[in-house]
Amino acid sequence: MASSWTGRRVRLRAIEPDDWTAFARFADDDGRRVGRLDLPRSAESYRAWAKEQAIAECDDDRFRLAVETTAKGELVGVVGSHRTGRCSGWFEFDVVIGASHRRKGYAAEAVVLLLRFMFAERRYHKCLAAVLAPNEASLALFRRLGFIEEGRLREHVFFAGGHHDLVMMGMLADEFDRRHTTSEP
Repeated sequence: MASSWTGRRVRLRAIEPDDWTAFARFADDDGRRVGRLDLPRSAESYRAWAKEQAIAECDDDRFRLAVETTAKGELVGVVGSHRTGRCSGWFEFDVVIGASHRRKGYAAEAVVLLLRFMFAERRYHKCLAAVLAPNEASLALFRRLGFIEEGRLREHVFFAGGHHDLVMMGMLADEFDRRHTTSEP
């Protein structure tokens, strides 16, 4: 492994202003949010978002990183920490991979690289992930990575004309260490 941010399939890097076109394309991917319908956004809003991300400070360990392939340097998604409880030692993250790039191991490797950083370098104790119950692919991915279902908020999120459960999954730092060696992402 060349760096802490590089695995076999992906490299995590800062978001650049020119990445906006890829993020706009990901948002247009069918099924990106398991049936959730978002309002259309303008190209200018994606440009502004990417520019904002490119210069954003790492505020209280909340950040987003671009996920690109090591083979071609192609931007395939984004991963990041979006909520933290620094005093209690927990953080939440999310990962989005463009529809045409899914099921290639990119999300799994990006998540392991992120967790390794947050557990080993930032000294967090627990990672949380909130997953919509109909998103079976994400639930399966997180289970394979070692996350455990900790709870379910029944009919908590409304989308696609109905209420759906939100599944709360968690992993402790020592569980991560036992499952994922430091040399393998």
